[in-house]
Amino acid sequence: MAVDVIMPQMGESIFEGTITKWLKKPGDKIERDEPLFEISTDKVDAEIPSPSAGVLKEIKVNEGQTVPIQTVVAVIDADGAGAATAAQAPAQAAATTSAPPVPKAEPQKSVSAAAPAAGAPLTSQRPAGGNGEKVRSSPLVRRIARENDVDLTQVPGTGAGGRVSKRDILAAVEGGTSSGSAVAAAPARAASAPPPASGGASASAVLENAVPREKMYFGHYQVQPMSVMRQRIAEHMVLSKHVSPHVYSVDEVNVSGIAAVRAKMKAKFEEASGTKLTFMPFFVRAAVEGLRAFPTVNASVDGTNIVLHQECNIGIAVALDWGLIVPVIKNAEEKNFLGIARAMNDLAERARAKKLKPEEVAESTFSITNPGVFGGLFGLPVINQPNVAILGLGTIEKRPVVVDDAIAIRSMVYLTLSYDHRVVDGAVAHQFMGKVKHTLENWTESIL
Repeated sequence: MAVDVIMPQMGESIFEGTITKWLKKPGDKIERDEPLFEISTDKVDAEIPSPSAGVLKEIKVNEGQTVPIQTVVAVIDADGAGAATAAQAPAQAAATTSAPPVPKAEPQKSVSAAAPAAGAPLTSQRPAGGNGEKVRSSPLVRRIARENDVDLTQVPGTGAGGRVSKRDILAAVEGGTSSGSAVAAAPARAASAPPPASGGASASAVLENAVPREKMYFGHYQVQPMSVMRQRIAEHMVLSKHVSPHVYSVDEVNVSGIAAVRAKMKAKFEEASGTKLTFMPFFVRAAVEGLRAFPTVNASVDGTNIVLHQECNIGIAVALDWGLIVPVIKNAEEKNFLGIARAMNDLAERARAKKLKPEEVAESTFSITNPGVFGGLFGLPVINQPNVAILGLGTIEKRPVVVDDAIAIRSMVYLTLSYDHRVVDGAVAHQFMGKVKHTLENWTESIL
């Protein structure tokens, strides 16, 4: 019996996915729920299990290709009868299992910019341009259109089902399209763009070159196509800088107290809880106290409205070998120190194992990133949309400081708050940082 393997819907707002790696090849035996292939969406990377035991008979979608949900990507022979024929399949079967080779790097073919970005599509029930038409688009796309006075009904959608993607709306904005003008920039750009280098999803229009291509290719060089995740990161970062006026506040915090607590309780904490004791839960708890005291920092922007979130959903940036992802600790204000530590370690482990669900990387209200773990003194992080602020942690190191008019050695750290100046003023930002600093320097909470 043949069983179709389909591209799953990894969340209600996801309508397409990119196959990044096949873990089996035609002729291989596979057990039910055994990982079959890996996919990447604009929300998360994940391993997809086999829906049936049997033999992988055929692969219909190559690595690197982006297809809509419910697309049949492979066929499994549940009876196992196709094992022999699949193993002896001619070159045609082998060709379907591998992505087309990346062509030799050439200036006109090495930078890709044509495929639609994988946004979060929804059907807009609100007329976009006053003519009553319904436009398939994401809330983010509609917000950009609203802020730039762009009529979505005039923007050709290149996404799945004709939806308007981030690439489409940004192309319209860059082309100077207003609510009363027709859109020609998006199709023109798509028509003139060079073919993708790898046959998969290519970079969005937001990744267009800032300088002429010919000025990049000189001397000895090597061209590496962006992974799907790297493309999404690039799109989100450029979009964040485009949307939010970034301002930064830096403070220095004496963390000698929590360093002493951690050194003293590290072994006992791991033995009692089964999870490692790091510095991160201390910073998350301090951030929650700051957000509760200054709710403007725990907000989002919708046009001319400020959305003040009642929950503190803290996104924690996790560095992966292949990129960066931000899983979210939901309702962090309801968790004690141990609960936060367990949730954070669990999310980080599953992020590295590609086991996260789309809802676990969504609905953050504030984010924290920790470049200090790699030795950075401090950084100026980019806001994780739709948040209005992100806290950056520098490296913790012992430094000479003045204590009661004397020089002393203390464990110090620089904290950086990047915030959206449309919503958060400098006074509020520094008050928030002061609350975080006070909580860390005067730690009283039990960690077990």
